[in-house]
Amino acid sequence: MFCRILMAATLGALPLQNAAAETYALVVGADQYPYESSLDGAVKDAEDVAAALGQAGITQIAKFIDADVTKVAIRDAWTDFVERASKDDTIIFTYAGHGSQMPELVAGDEDDGLDEFLQLPGFDRDRAEETDHEIIVDNELNAWFAEAEAKGIRVLFVSDSCHSGGMSRSFSGKTRLAPAVTVKLSAPSEEAMSGAKLRERDFRDVTVLAASLESQPTPEVIINGEPRGALSWSFARALEGAGDRNGDGMISRLELEDYVFSNVKNQSEALQVPNFTPQIPRSQDEVVVSLSRSLIRPTETAPGTGTGTGQANGLKSARDLGWTDKLALSVSGSTIAIANIGGAGVPYRWDAAAGNFYTPNGDLAGQAITEARVQGVVDKFVLLDFLKAMASQKAGTVSLTPLKDLYRSGDRLTFAAPASGYSSRVVFNLANTGEVQLIDVQSAASEAAFKLPDLEVVRPFGADHLVVIATNEPVDAIAAVLASPSIDAATLLQVLQTRIDASDSSIAIQPLYTQERP
Repeated sequence: MFCRILMAATLGALPLQNAAAETYALVVGADQYPYESSLDGAVKDAEDVAAALGQAGITQIAKFIDADVTKVAIRDAWTDFVERASKDDTIIFTYAGHGSQMPELVAGDEDDGLDEFLQLPGFDRDRAEETDHEIIVDNELNAWFAEAEAKGIRVLFVSDSCHSGGMSRSFSGKTRLAPAVTVKLSAPSEEAMSGAKLRERDFRDVTVLAASLESQPTPEVIINGEPRGALSWSFARALEGAGDRNGDGMISRLELEDYVFSNVKNQSEALQVPNFTPQIPRSQDEVVVSLSRSLIRPTETAPGTGTGTGQANGLKSARDLGWTDKLALSVSGSTIAIANIGGAGVPYRWDAAAGNFYTPNGDLAGQAITEARVQGVVDKFVLLDFLKAMASQKAGTVSLTPLKDLYRSGDRLTFAAPASGYSSRVVFNLANTGEVQLIDVQSAASEAAFKLPDLEVVRPFGADHLVVIATNEPVDAIAAVLASPSIDAATLLQVLQTRIDASDSSIAIQPLYTQERP
């Protein structure tokens, strides 16, 4: 399997990169597929990643978009980079587009009998034998990576595509999964055969970051009003400096993992769990990307060490990050005046007659949402966008177990947050009805791990969002507002803007989508 081979590749313990080491980047994004359903966000992903690479001080970039995405062009660029690169240099290869499967080329090579491949725009499954030169098979990628590793070149492959999987929740966007090829094809290249011999033990300096687990799809989700890939979006923000937690000009494997896991979950509303290779880093010194010194935050040193709000810590306000206090909303069946709407992009939807409130991704976010309740739901999602903007700089870690994309009535689960290194913590829930529910406050004390066990899914169903704010800022005023019986999302937003916007505060968000058991 493409995911199995590459996800299981072994990453050696990488020392800190030499300051003179060069980084090369191969960026690919395809929306337009003449013989397949086209995508909406892959080109935006590639353009965003390329721009972020440039901001990170990486100048050796080969970018291929839509009609320029051909196997020959990509292979030539890869070969050029491998020939020019020296030991300890890095090649970053990012791909946003369709993925698919086909019967294995080498009998017994794959556990499930299927090879995975990147489907480029020129491939037509109805003329598979004639156009198979426009696919890149997992075995071929293994051979390419082996070429780099033979010279001591490090590889970071970021694949924002899909090869298998399914989801429980309804979804209105596109997935980056093309239909499987059912007929057995001839090998499109010698590498497609030789690469089948390579196994995880053969790779020491290859890091692979995939958009989701093999059991999940890779959907295009709405981010800032536009269809995007959550992995590409998160990787671009990491490159801009948000992934460099300690400000040393390098993104370690641990830093990238912490940042990407949290923000992919936030932006995909828990539809995706990224997959790293290896699953457990071998050392804290593994470096995957070196940044320009100009991106380093001037006073930030480590999580939980910031002091005070404001831009002196190098963190931006939510508005500086693009957040607005407006929500794009399409309304049917009601003419009631609703405040804080009018934002741009793909809208939320409220069907007043049915009482259903939907996210831009098509998820059912709330049931029985009446005219009396809809303002609270709108205010909830305005607040949630504020929190996501803050989390894009300082994302915390939380978890639900067992892990599902949709929970049914009667399911029991545990919500947990590890100690974060901050002195204070506030935990609350933004309910699917728009209500704000205080769960826990720890003020001016040594923060310990938090656990809320044996939660049961009950009515009403929709989308709850459990939030943990960890900070060194005073939280007594926040706690007092949350404890008020009249607390609402709009009031809480005003308090958070005053108290923690642009501060060194960690924000963790756990979406919880629920539905009646069939």
